[in-house]
Amino acid sequence: MKKKKVIIGLSGGVDSSVAAYLLLKDGYDVEAVFMRNWDSATNSDYKGNPTAFDAMCEQEKDYQDALLVADKLGIKLHKVDFIEDYWDRVFSYFLEEYKKNRTPNPDVLCNNEIKFKAFVEYAKVFKPDFIAMGHYAQLDLSGAYPKLLRAVDENKDQTYFLSQLKEEQLKNVLFPIGHLDKKEVRRIALEQGLATATKKDSTGICFIGERHFNAFLSNYLPAQKGLMKKLDGTVLKEHFGLMNYTIGQRKGLGIGGSKDEIGAWYVVGKDLKSNTLYVEPDFDHPYLYSDEALITDVIWRGPKTDGKMTAKFRYRQKDHEIDVKWLDDHTIMASYPQKIRAVTPGQVCAFYQGKVCVGSGFIQEAYMDKKVRQYS
Repeated sequence: MKKKKVIIGLSGGVDSSVAAYLLLKDGYDVEAVFMRNWDSATNSDYKGNPTAFDAMCEQEKDYQDALLVADKLGIKLHKVDFIEDYWDRVFSYFLEEYKKNRTPNPDVLCNNEIKFKAFVEYAKVFKPDFIAMGHYAQLDLSGAYPKLLRAVDENKDQTYFLSQLKEEQLKNVLFPIGHLDKKEVRRIALEQGLATATKKDSTGICFIGERHFNAFLSNYLPAQKGLMKKLDGTVLKEHFGLMNYTIGQRKGLGIGGSKDEIGAWYVVGKDLKSNTLYVEPDFDHPYLYSDEALITDVIWRGPKTDGKMTAKFRYRQKDHEIDVKWLDDHTIMASYPQKIRAVTPGQVCAFYQGKVCVGSGFIQEAYMDKKVRQYS
């Protein structure tokens, strides 16, 4: 019997390396693709910027590690450039959102537009039966539509980042490590002698990697300084550009406590029109909380119903109980009378029914007692 063919995205990290090994172990005909999506040498962050040069070197190191793994496993490795796709479909959106004083999540767009769209289109030349990725997620393909399930390792679960994928994008996908925890993945990699077995997990912006974020962003969006105030109007100092701060942020504000105000300061609001950053010395300041959020551009898998479920308003956040009310085919009003801290416009809200991630959308506005929180 002819083996089923799988094309896997091999990133040069331990997760995709073990995913490729497990596919071979399960009897698939496997070929791998390394995706190159950012070219520091031709983008403005590279010019005179040693951290950008380091990032470019790191990308080449990832490719060399992917080659070592492919050679060890005896599979072909193809290299493809999605630099233009990444700029047009992901990074341009990322910049536009920051211009609007919102906090985007590029990793969600990366999965939608690159890993599960541009990659899939490229892979068609190989006529695969499946594509595969080293994500911590699981799929149930037994029903009328694909169900995206949380990974066994809840600490590594990546369904939040995959939450905007449409049913069509999940129909011929495999997530070989979704049933494993990270320790087991590392153990398998060491046991099989894979070059990536002890490699540090990648962090930072999707495909761009670790950077000094404010310096990186300033290459594309010049910062406009403005006033940092308390909600009562008291001026504290100057901020260095609203785009460099997120709701609930504590680090990097450059303000210490005082005798009558003990504790760290937190960003509680931003006003784009007056270019004002609002801060308060209270982690649990009431202005950080909302009880409703308008969620737009919703992608949903399965039947659309109003009612109770859980949601994550940012990655690694615990599940919150919410009440969903559909306003139209792609818009939801999420209510949570218990109140939730730092629900931030631009971020993704992922919806869950038990272990199933049923969809997600983008936070448009947050409200408290029917009044918009001044987050933008």
